[in-house]
Amino acid sequence: MLTYSFANLQGESMYAHLYKCIKNDITNGVLHAEEKLPSKRMLAKNLGISLITVENAYAQLVVEGYIYSQPKRGYYVARIEQQPLPQKTERQTLPALQTQTAPGISFAKSSVPPDTFPYNIWARLLRNTLTTADEHALISDTSAGGVLPLRQALARHLYQFRGLNVAPEQIIIGAGTQTLYNLIVQLLGRSHVYALENPGYPQLAAAYQANDVFCRYLPMDAQGIRADVLENSGADILHISPSHQFPTGIVMPVSRRYELLRWAAKKSSRYIIEDDYDCEFRLFGKPIPPLQSIDTEEKVIYINTFSKTLAPTFRISYMLLPPHLASLFYDKLGFYSCTVSNFEQFTLAKFIEDGYFERHINRMRTYYRSKRDRLLQYLTQSDAAPALTVEGEDSGLHFLLHLATDAKDSQLVQAAAAKGIQIKFLSDYYHEKVGDSSHTLLMNYTGLADDKLYPALDTLFTVLKPYLKL
Repeated sequence: MLTYSFANLQGESMYAHLYKCIKNDITNGVLHAEEKLPSKRMLAKNLGISLITVENAYAQLVVEGYIYSQPKRGYYVARIEQQPLPQKTERQTLPALQTQTAPGISFAKSSVPPDTFPYNIWARLLRNTLTTADEHALISDTSAGGVLPLRQALARHLYQFRGLNVAPEQIIIGAGTQTLYNLIVQLLGRSHVYALENPGYPQLAAAYQANDVFCRYLPMDAQGIRADVLENSGADILHISPSHQFPTGIVMPVSRRYELLRWAAKKSSRYIIEDDYDCEFRLFGKPIPPLQSIDTEEKVIYINTFSKTLAPTFRISYMLLPPHLASLFYDKLGFYSCTVSNFEQFTLAKFIEDGYFERHINRMRTYYRSKRDRLLQYLTQSDAAPALTVEGEDSGLHFLLHLATDAKDSQLVQAAAAKGIQIKFLSDYYHEKVGDSSHTLLMNYTGLADDKLYPALDTLFTVLKPYLKL
């Protein structure tokens, strides 16, 4: 007969204690396979506990497979083939997790000043969403495309701001552009060759490679990727940023855009992905019309994000699919739920619908233009000015600064890093290494407050000055 003590439970329930005792006897070989266990009543009487306690312990052991029951015969120990325990060895010491600490100042990354986010407005709209929106709509699964009010608001915004006449059903909401890249690959297929701009955005190439698609990196001239180069590449899918290419800042003229559209129209399998990541912040003249606005053959997938306009951590992006691809999306991928919370989607819809987004864009455009103008004036007055040439200052949220120097780019990067300043050159963005002497510095200035920006520039040019041809 099984005998166990219940004298020192230390807060453990009686049934859990009994379960643990029997389980230990089984795993340690005290109770053998096929051995019959005492009946529930007999064990309860012997241990001086309630019948329900034994029933609960036996039930748990049955569920986990340690014992089994036979009708009218009782409970038996199950046969368990235990793996031999390995020899205890000294535990290998793993390297400590490294917390990446960014340098004090970075001109290598674009960012949004934290004090420019409309916290009060967003908080108020979010509270309104929680109190006035349909409760079922807030907590229920939504379609793969996202909630309808947000897609309707975006359709109206795209018509007013970008001249795109689209149906809300063509718009797909996703948690960041990387999520959308994954969906595009699943939609179009992994058998195609994807053409990317070279130089280009490293994370874009990494996202496609993670999806097991073959990428070709195509060189550009002063107008972007050439149609003949694209034709000879064997690619079916082209991913470009024609309104402000990253990192070069190239704005593709309309003639080149039509050439690429003609390339896409030659085969049914060809498509162009237009990444319009910072179109809102062209600082001179009107925004460049998107490629999608002149597409008559349903060949362009348009992508944009709110991470540049609101905040990098605001992980809401959207893509605009041609009608036939939108239908294919729901047929093929409609089983997905949208990756953005309904709370955020309804709030953003209201933010756009009530005009707050447009006013925010106008305010930020003025803010960035003023900041850029002050920076350009600083550069012209700098001691290093004779060795500096500015390029692409009107296109978007970064510009290029060409340095008259014979030093290698990596040498200058190291010299700046020694003073706590992170910089990157055009040569850092080539997908295939082409050299170390572009001498063209990317200037991302938007996220730095003036009290940090100009002291950092003073330090940077002090570091670079010995290498410049002055």
